[in-house]
Amino acid sequence: MSDTIQPFEAEVGRVLDLVVNSLYKEREIFLRELVSNASDACDKLRYASLSQPELLGTETELKIEIFADPDAALLTVRDNGIGMDHDELVANLGTIARSGTARFLEAAAAQKNAAGANGDVKLIGQFGVGFYAAFMVADRVVVQSRKAGDEATWLWASDGRQGFTVSEAPEPGPRGTAITLHLKDDAKEFLSEWRLRQIIRRYSDHIAFPILLEAKPKAGDTKTERKGPEKVNEGGALWTRPKSEITDEQYKEFYHHVAHAFDDPFARVHFTAEGQLSYTALLFVPSMRPFDLYDPKRRHGVKLYVKRVFITDDVEALMPRYLRFVAGVVDSEDLQLNVSRETLQHGAVVAKMKKVLTKRVLDELARRAKDEGYEKFWADFGPVLKEGLYEDQENREKLLEIARFRSTHDTGWTTLEAYLGRMKEGQDEIYYITGESVAALRTSPQLEMARAKGVEVLLFEDPVDEFWLPEVGDFKGKSFKSLTKSDVDLSKIKGETAEPEPEKAPEDQARLDKLIAKLKLTLAEQVQDVRASKRLKESAVCLVAADQGMDLRLERLLKHHESFTGGSKPILEINPDHELIAKLEAMLEAAGRESELDDMAFLLLDQARIIEGEPVPDPGAFSRRMSRYLAKSLQAA
Repeated sequence: MSDTIQPFEAEVGRVLDLVVNSLYKEREIFLRELVSNASDACDKLRYASLSQPELLGTETELKIEIFADPDAALLTVRDNGIGMDHDELVANLGTIARSGTARFLEAAAAQKNAAGANGDVKLIGQFGVGFYAAFMVADRVVVQSRKAGDEATWLWASDGRQGFTVSEAPEPGPRGTAITLHLKDDAKEFLSEWRLRQIIRRYSDHIAFPILLEAKPKAGDTKTERKGPEKVNEGGALWTRPKSEITDEQYKEFYHHVAHAFDDPFARVHFTAEGQLSYTALLFVPSMRPFDLYDPKRRHGVKLYVKRVFITDDVEALMPRYLRFVAGVVDSEDLQLNVSRETLQHGAVVAKMKKVLTKRVLDELARRAKDEGYEKFWADFGPVLKEGLYEDQENREKLLEIARFRSTHDTGWTTLEAYLGRMKEGQDEIYYITGESVAALRTSPQLEMARAKGVEVLLFEDPVDEFWLPEVGDFKGKSFKSLTKSDVDLSKIKGETAEPEPEKAPEDQARLDKLIAKLKLTLAEQVQDVRASKRLKESAVCLVAADQGMDLRLERLLKHHESFTGGSKPILEINPDHELIAKLEAMLEAAGRESELDDMAFLLLDQARIIEGEPVPDPGAFSRRMSRYLAKSLQAA
């Protein structure tokens, strides 16, 4: 079969260009990635052979082999694992498996700019493009692969720039995958047996399959005796060793392997459960947010083993969705090697494991919450953990304990416990406000009365906040109360401004009532009600939701995702002490200014919509009204 030339998927060439130009100072990590992928291939074949033993054939010992040929400047990493067919080669090596190429490029450029031209940009693993690390040291990569059970052997080749070719090999090859790197002139160090041995022992010593290294002596080297392949790694399942015998460096490298990540773990959990269920778990929490953390298709990275035999990495029921960033292994002594997928997804054993694993991870995060660096971790992973407040009633109390929030108290983070300690006399609710960003929320008109009284308000900017808050309801007996609801009353709270608001004179109240009646009539199709505000101190207007109505931002979110087509009209609140409202009252008393007042009513409503983050339904009409009043103000000047 002739070669089939295919381009890389959109923008992969740009990713490879970044890789080729060395995003890393330590280029040696390319070998870690290739060995890790080879280990995964062996794991998959071992599991598949449980139901199809014929896949192993006569080559029953799974292994990884590394060959170095200094004269030809070739380095080959071979495994006798599951292998790939034509379509899998194209899908796995011609595209970036997970979405997010553009975000990878943006993040890489941003981090490189921040770190300087020689910055150590640790992003490849974060974006699932570990295979392409090979192009840091090679100007050409050739992959030969035969899938277990197939007859055909396929060749994939690329220079990392122009695309790739896929062709059928003229001769059948061994089962598995062999990746041959044509090394660059400045990467010849990776042909040294000593250097390769050093890298394997550093990064891949924990790999459960034997890693065999063979380095061919250079031509003319009569002193070095050519030896056969030698096992380099210690091997064995790291998680089965006593914790006292495992170093932090070994834990870290195992995390890099199991999570295909390049950051250091933020936290780890290593324990053995004995009793009705017997299993060992080694779990890691990353320190760097994966690029696809919010991708609905993303799953946790916990692999299931049974008696040290890899079973699957696709048991969604093993961890809750809100811990989808956790990676590691769980090794069961109770499950059968030929356990069915149905049993794994819905069985009682996995459900019990999930309960314990979740508790252990949350307990470790609670312990780490006192450490420096936890707030940065929460900034990256908090929005996902807060999904658990909505989904996981059993662990809700623990999640509320480890949660961190922004508030008007200062610019940092706070806990709910600390908020309760700062509540004012007479305050019996936890006040909050939701919006698009903390910065915008700090200037919201709905905070004005709370700020004047010195009442602290929590600031929520994550979309998930709209869902867990009504579900949770309260914290230690104190209800959560949105300041965007119309029934908020802060009058009973003894704050920093204790003086009561003076009552309006009867004639002033009459003029205000008349203006409110006029605004209600004009805006009847747009708002549910118009009323004088008790929360505004500086702003003229704001929008609020009805007492039993849906929060305004939640309604926007649901409409944006086409999950909600109805909706209630908002309430327009006006500040009776604002200069603008006083002028509108005077305009209403003047003869012949009826149409002007109608225009001003709509301008007030649109102004309130803009402040709230609501779209202006008729931008053209808004612009025309605004232009008329700007022109009049310039004439008056």
